Amino acid sequence: MPDASNPSPIAPTVTSRLWTAGASGGVASAVLLAVAALHPHHAPVLLGGVAAVVFATWMVSRPRVRVAALPAAPASDAPSAAAAPDPGLLDAAFEALTDAVLVVSGGEPDDIAGRRVVLANRAARDLLRIQRDGAILVSVLRDPLVLEAVDEALFGGLERTVDWTGVRDRHWQAHARPLACGGDRPLAILILRDDTDVRRMELMRVDFLANASHELRTPLASLSGFIETLKGHAKDDPKARDRFLDIMSAQADRMGRLVADLLSLSRIELNEHIPPSGRVDLARAVTDVVDALSVLTQEKEIDVVVGGADAAPIRGDRDEIVQVIQNLIDNAVKYSPRGGRVEIEVMAGLSGDEAVAARMGASARLPLLTPERDASTRHAVFIVRDHGPGMEREHLPRLTERFYRVEGQKSGGDRPGTGLGLAIVKHIVNRHRGGLAVESAPGQGTVFTAFFPLAEDRRASGPEAPTL
Repeated sequence: MPDASNPSPIAPTVTSRLWTAGASGGVASAVLLAVAALHPHHAPVLLGGVAAVVFATWMVSRPRVRVAALPAAPASDAPSAAAAPDPGLLDAAFEALTDAVLVVSGGEPDDIAGRRVVLANRAARDLLRIQRDGAILVSVLRDPLVLEAVDEALFGGLERTVDWTGVRDRHWQAHARPLACGGDRPLAILILRDDTDVRRMELMRVDFLANASHELRTPLASLSGFIETLKGHAKDDPKARDRFLDIMSAQADRMGRLVADLLSLSRIELNEHIPPSGRVDLARAVTDVVDALSVLTQEKEIDVVVGGADAAPIRGDRDEIVQVIQNLIDNAVKYSPRGGRVEIEVMAGLSGDEAVAARMGASARLPLLTPERDASTRHAVFIVRDHGPGMEREHLPRLTERFYRVEGQKSGGDRPGTGLGLAIVKHIVNRHRGGLAVESAPGQGTVFTAFFPLAEDRRASGPEAPTL
């Protein structure tokens, strides 16, 4: 927009307007004077027209007077709310940020204990379990790369971004920047941005492709081989054709189960760092699963005995809790001999040590997943025991690995499986902040114990959420 100090380069100048308007007015005046000379009796009117043309030409081409901008009103005349933001509003906005934000002050460059948290918002206090201010930085953040980035911002005036892996495999981007309002003591701001979902999505794609390409190779090769056989010398053999088609159907079913389990595992791993917010009765979920598997247990003549508590409310996702129970019971039924016995028990109100206590004599016992210990936390425990072949101790640490199968007990025939059941169980239990343990001995069977924190009692603070 043109103004007095900086006119627009496309605006016409005064001289250009004078020449353009003057030339037009001059031509019109000359024509009027010539007509007046030829017709003297019209001279007064024509001379008045000449005067009007000259006046109009002067009005168009005269210099324009620009009005100077009015001086800004003094700050005292502005509303007080616009002049100075409300400190309470700034504090509320700082507290509402979803990213963890810390303001750190530095003492001497060689004094690591001198780095203190001057200010921390709610997200930072919840993440690092610190007070609002006064905490020593090295006591709450021990990652060398993050501490080095903070030092560079404090004493070098440099901005730096590093990756940090926090608790429960959560991934963060740590942004450290210097602040110029610290006075004698240097200040820096540290912003921790949760990058877990992006990382997990990348790992999920890589793992899914690797696992699918590896495990689908065998059934695809079988299908391809049987198809070639049926197109060749077996095409006129009805008995061989029926047998091969049954095998091909079983391989296709196995591929379908494998893809479904891989997708389920990927979805669980993606949300593993987010604790569930629902409410589930563990005892009722066990009863529902046992009823659903009754056809399978009756077909194999397995006697399933359920005992223990009538109610065990936990905080969790019902579909995932049911999947844990179903996978563990299905494994117990799968590896039990025909006419065998599977024992299931649900207990509530146990401490962490009581939950992982030994339940088989003279057997190897190993915790497959151990939650954070808190003496005040009580747990609901789900125990399932079979009386199958059992396992040697060296197999126990690898049971929750993907596609791991105990040698000599590979799923097949009347015990089909994908090798992903226990991996799914481990990740679901980890998401629910629970624990998983196994006990086994050759010839004595296997015991799996899964335990979850009991849901807190909300009756004192308000109406209780409905139990699923």
